Amino acid sequence: MDFRLTEDQRALRRGVRDLLDGRFDREALRAAVDSGGALDRDLWRELGAAGFFALRVPEEEGGVGLGLPEAVLVFEEAGRVLLPGPLVATHLAAGTVPGAAEGDVVVTAVAEGLVPWLDEADVVLGDASGAVPVRSVDPLTPLHRVPGDGGATGRDGGPAGSAAALDAAVLLTAAEQVGSAGRTTDMAVSHARGREQFGQAIGGFQAIKHLCAGMLVRTELARAAVRAASLTVDPVEIAGAKLLADEAATANARDCLQVHGGMGFTWEADVHLHLKRAWVRAALRLPAARAEEALAAGL
Repeated sequence: MDFRLTEDQRALRRGVRDLLDGRFDREALRAAVDSGGALDRDLWRELGAAGFFALRVPEEEGGVGLGLPEAVLVFEEAGRVLLPGPLVATHLAAGTVPGAAEGDVVVTAVAEGLVPWLDEADVVLGDASGAVPVRSVDPLTPLHRVPGDGGATGRDGGPAGSAAALDAAVLLTAAEQVGSAGRTTDMAVSHARGREQFGQAIGGFQAIKHLCAGMLVRTELARAAVRAASLTVDPVEIAGAKLLADEAATANARDCLQVHGGMGFTWEADVHLHLKRAWVRAALRLPAARAEEALAAGL
């Protein structure tokens, strides 16, 4: 079996990257941070018009008619630029919630007792009654907490929908993590090439080389696991992919901070945004403890 991307898949990835690079560059990222959690509805509708949300809706229903392997490519690109908003929930609601596919309606969902972007959402999947705002570590992901058990979701369904939908939500979140891991790897390598100490680029130092090499390995392992799981749609493989992707996103962001040195810890640098988003994603869908239990049960 040939696991290499097809030309159509590569074209899809290029198209999404070009769209996001042009519409959500670093200036837009920082503006989103400064907005305090306001969602750009114009950008949301542009994503809808580009088929971002309707990617897996059948063509006869007005969608693009692609599958989960293509969706993980698209969500990897979204994670790369830290695109804000309840992307996964709106994508999964396309075709069932009117207006979601076109980007006219913002859909969020209860996940692990938390509801992201509740104030901006038009539709909430799950019971968010009594939800109270909590301080989010990520300035690009406003959160509310649901009282009680929080509607914790398992594969038997729950607030967010069917087991298949929940598995897809986990995998697409993992794809976002892979995109972030790849981006922080690129950031670290770029900085290591340009930053000089003791008369040479710091990328020439063995310790920095090892950090960057480790980041690349983590990213590629997680990417391979996510893409494989998108083909098998096996719940155990999805759990494993989520574990690897969470580790890649969080560990790579930390190593990227180390490569950047003191400046990496400043608010003006973007590295901390990747680390904070990775923490939130890791907690929102299939946290590590439950993913490990799923893998253990599968063994």
